[in-house]
Amino acid sequence: MPYEWSPPAIGTETQRLDMWPHRSLPRRGFAGFMLATCLMFSIPLFALVGTVVLWGLLPFLAGAVVLMWWALERSYASGNMHEALIIDAQEVLLTRTNPGGEVQKWDCNAYWAQAQIYPSGGPVKHYITLRGAGREVEVGAFLSEDERKALYGELRGALKLARERG
Repeated sequence: MPYEWSPPAIGTETQRLDMWPHRSLPRRGFAGFMLATCLMFSIPLFALVGTVVLWGLLPFLAGAVVLMWWALERSYASGNMHEALIIDAQEVLLTRTNPGGEVQKWDCNAYWAQAQIYPSGGPVKHYITLRGAGREVEVGAFLSEDERKALYGELRGALKLARERG
């Protein structure tokens, strides 16, 4: 799953949740895909070696490879997102690092923090938010629907545990 609860450090009761978007094509797969694409594009060109037609097709095939490379790199850049949720007996802190590098933070007293799920009506199905300190912020909107459903139960349990300790 593209989220992970870290075990509390020895002597603390702080819980940490890290979330990131799912990457279906890892970097190694990207390199293999680009290599296979170049090879598949070059096979028909062998029959055209020494002809004028080769020079007519080559710019279009090279352009297709460059555009594919650019599109996949943009996809990787948009996936450079991370959310970290730290829950202890006193405070809940959510830090979101967006693809452009800007950081957004939200915090509130752990006693007042509430997890909400909206099965419909949000930007995505089973939209999860945290409410407290007069604000409501989204959590893990980039996760899949099943992952958000599972996360909601875990998040409610973690907040309940923090309230009991506080």
